[in-house]
Amino acid sequence: MSRVGILTCGGDCPGLNAAIRAVTRKLIISYDFEVLGVKNGYDGLIEGDVQPLSMYSVSGVLPRGGTILGTSRTEPFNVKNGVETILENLKRFEIDSLVVIGGKAAINSANQLSEHGIKLVCIPSTIDNDVYGTDVTLGFDTAVNVATKAIDMIHTTAESHHRIMVVELMGLNSGWIATYAGLAGGADCILIPEVEFTIDETAALLKKRHKRRKFSIVVVAEGANPADVEDYKTSLNKQDALGNTYFCSIGEFVGAELAKRTGMETRVTTLGYIQRGGSPSVPDRILASRLGVAAANKIKNKEFSVVVGIKGNDIIATPLKNVTGKIKQVNPEMYNTAAAFFG
Repeated sequence: MSRVGILTCGGDCPGLNAAIRAVTRKLIISYDFEVLGVKNGYDGLIEGDVQPLSMYSVSGVLPRGGTILGTSRTEPFNVKNGVETILENLKRFEIDSLVVIGGKAAINSANQLSEHGIKLVCIPSTIDNDVYGTDVTLGFDTAVNVATKAIDMIHTTAESHHRIMVVELMGLNSGWIATYAGLAGGADCILIPEVEFTIDETAALLKKRHKRRKFSIVVVAEGANPADVEDYKTSLNKQDALGNTYFCSIGEFVGAELAKRTGMETRVTTLGYIQRGGSPSVPDRILASRLGVAAANKIKNKEFSVVVGIKGNDIIATPLKNVTGKIKQVNPEMYNTAAAFFG
């Protein structure tokens, strides 16, 4: 009887439990495989922390956020003897193959492990939606819904108090959440890593808008970087006892600079980790179920070293080597659509 290990790695997101459930149920019901849950990502493979998964284990987890297996950001190749220990533990627990659920870093590590002969299949999960090999990653839809709801709520107070409201969303290397939530929430300006911008241009846009409307919503991804400043030089920055500067967040910086350059009252909301939490949306539950079943089928058919994803409405599989080391960024057409509503 084949034995498969499942692990969740990297940042958590809604839909992980739904994916664990789908893989487990498909492997047990359709193929009579044994399934083990690896605790806390690659840490569990290194420490030998595994537990059996059964139909009972995954009962009721479909609507739950987070991951019942726990997660970590450990990368095995950064741990002394990490790969050797993983190989020993796979042999010790008689694990034939793995299903790795995670984002870019987890998939990069999985690719390296596959080069050491480990049989595995990956499911892309990150609210950032920045993994190649799939149109949408697990968790993205829920995060966009959370962010859009927040923008809707902030919109009313912005209008009531005639303020510029800056909303900082997650997205260090790509602005998918900011673009989608900003478009859906009626943002007057969206700042993302993919598109160069200056504070002066942004301020000019808002001053022009305020001749007609006395409030604005500015959505900024955490990785956005203004081209007209070298550092975030603002009174919001702090220094430690040794004189080292701790720069404020991009949202705080943009808010402070817009207030200074427009003369308008400005407030900043950093949405933070609420974007990762809560029950997965219906699309995320369905995507998790489809990708989980697809991963189980790949394991059964011995089609390893792939990332299962979705293209249009079709489930696809992309070789790991074609996914690793890349960042899927917002395409110009999508951003230009959002930009049509700026100002």
